[in-house]
Amino acid sequence: MADRELCVLSHLPIGIFGPLEARFPSVRVRVIPESGAVPDDAEGEVLLTQAWGSANLPEVVKRGVRWIHAYGTGVNRFPFEALGDRPLTCSRGASAIPISEWVLAMILAAEKRLPDAWVNEPPELWSVGLRLGGLHGRTLGLIGIGGIGQAVATRADAFGMRILAHRRTGKPSPHPCVEIVPDLHALLAAADHLVLAAPATSETRALLDARAFASVKRGVHLVNVARGELVDQEALREALDDGRVGLASLDVAVPEPLPAGHWLYLHPRVRLSAHTSWSGPGALDRLLDPFLENLRHYLDGEALEYGVDVERGY
Repeated sequence: MADRELCVLSHLPIGIFGPLEARFPSVRVRVIPESGAVPDDAEGEVLLTQAWGSANLPEVVKRGVRWIHAYGTGVNRFPFEALGDRPLTCSRGASAIPISEWVLAMILAAEKRLPDAWVNEPPELWSVGLRLGGLHGRTLGLIGIGGIGQAVATRADAFGMRILAHRRTGKPSPHPCVEIVPDLHALLAAADHLVLAAPATSETRALLDARAFASVKRGVHLVNVARGELVDQEALREALDDGRVGLASLDVAVPEPLPAGHWLYLHPRVRLSAHTSWSGPGALDRLLDPFLENLRHYLDGEALEYGVDVERGY
């Protein structure tokens, strides 16, 4: 192993770097501001920055930076034009476990009618009267079958769900329990629960538009843990109002944060959270893990993993 001295410039706070200091004692971290002037003496081969970059990124990369890592999974807001010929990596897949757990929690809550099933006074009927659904035998439709999609599939398979997935490429299924459906509208027509887990790109922007919502199985439960840009929100509103979409569990929206009074806060068929599905025990450490793996590769002169395809935007 080539344990040599190296400086990592970071837009992230020094408090997250305990694991780095333990594994790479010869590597020094220099925290720099996300905006404004960069200190004159700040130079380093590696930059760890936010998934959306920084206001001073064009200046920072001139300070000897040869490789950039985005501390996050979705890089649709990253200023790719500032990269030059420098490679960009990200923490792709690092949040798959907590996000997939959140997805299954939303699906179970929908089928088991939570929190509506709770009582705080004697109901009209005890033990009967409230008809609950289940996951066994229901059809899960996945749009996107990367790390998050596969983690959702693994957990849904344990409940006995039928799992269909639509992906951009023609690659075979990465999971034995997942059937790839090339026709998006065929998947939409079959899914009882539809999960968006694809990156936000020019190809997926407003993927669920009025035409797509016209194809869904009536009463479908939509779960979005990708990006709000994948959904035409006005088309979603119409589909919720007429019952084509029975429920929408949304962890993302456009814009973020949503302004006060936005209809997504108020609609009775919407369950909205504030982009928190990634959160869980050790979540921040897991986001750092891909960077630490690549730092070892970089020091050893090996190819980097978790690369971002700048042309495709993910």
